[in-house]
Amino acid sequence: MANEIQRVIEPALRKLRSEKSRIDRQISALQTAVAAVRNISSDNAVAPRPRRRMSAEARRALATRVKAYWAKRRASAKRQTKKTSK
Repeated sequence: MANEIQRVIEPALRKLRSEKSRIDRQISALQTAVAAVRNISSDNAVAPRPRRRMSAEARRALATRVKAYWAKRRASAKRQTKKTSK
């Protein structure tokens, strides 16, 4: 019984070890690629632009425009459904 278990487990372990070494090689390659990308991007680094803030007045104006846009869309959709239902 122990021999049967050993015959099943040993090949499985060999297969898993080979899979582990393949994965380790892939991880190493990916780490090398990431390091290369970091070096390239740090050479061409540009300072990020400051984030623009919207004033309360501008937000209100935008909200008004968006509400009008959607009201027009809803009205148009209602007209379309009335035409097709006739």
